[in-house]
Amino acid sequence: MSVKRVAVVDDHVLFAEAMVVALVHRGYDARCVVPDADATTGASLISQVLAGNPDVVLLDLDLGQAGDGLDLIVRLSTRSLVVVVTGNSDPVRIGAALAAGAVTVLSKSFPLEQILDTLTRLRDGLPAMAKEERERLLARWRHHRQFDREVKSRFALLTTREAEVLAELMAGRQVSEIARRSFVSESTVRTQVKSVLSKLQVNSQLTAVGLAYRAHWRAPGSDGSEDWMLQAPELPRPRATA
Repeated sequence: MSVKRVAVVDDHVLFAEAMVVALVHRGYDARCVVPDADATTGASLISQVLAGNPDVVLLDLDLGQAGDGLDLIVRLSTRSLVVVVTGNSDPVRIGAALAAGAVTVLSKSFPLEQILDTLTRLRDGLPAMAKEERERLLARWRHHRQFDREVKSRFALLTTREAEVLAELMAGRQVSEIARRSFVSESTVRTQVKSVLSKLQVNSQLTAVGLAYRAHWRAPGSDGSEDWMLQAPELPRPRATA
């Protein structure tokens, strides 16, 4: 296939421009798209990236104020091959990028020659990464997604009052202070805390608080709405690759 036109999408201007210079020097028609938080988010950024009909998009996952590069992969990959080039080494996040449609994920710490080798492999119709490594990372992502859903289902079991108590614990308040602020007895609050721990399937208040932060949970009304569970975006099923 043709791999001639390359778009480099990164919020670090120096990195993006240096990558373009290197690619042009090697004979590629390369350009950089540096996201601007005010003008290049969502559909606007997609439009800018695809304006040059790139064969390959080198995409950073962390685009600063412009948002999460992970959200762009699904739409970009319908028109171009997406190679993620990132400083993020989280295997779950890498697996999510692959599930969304990226052909491979490369570290920014890799030498330029490795990125060029990836482009050559794509041009020659070869897999951009080893099948075993791809499956390992996708498996990590699937496991994390399943666990994330299970955890969120536990929080959904909390009553409004139990959610309020958990929010108080997250704010660092002790049972005695929660009771005083709520005008109820300490024994009542302890009963509520016990119920929270039971529903979340944890053994301590500290673990419950940690789980709440990990699940990006918020108490009812804490953001001015009733949508107090922060839902992770659904990603498509992993695509079949060569």
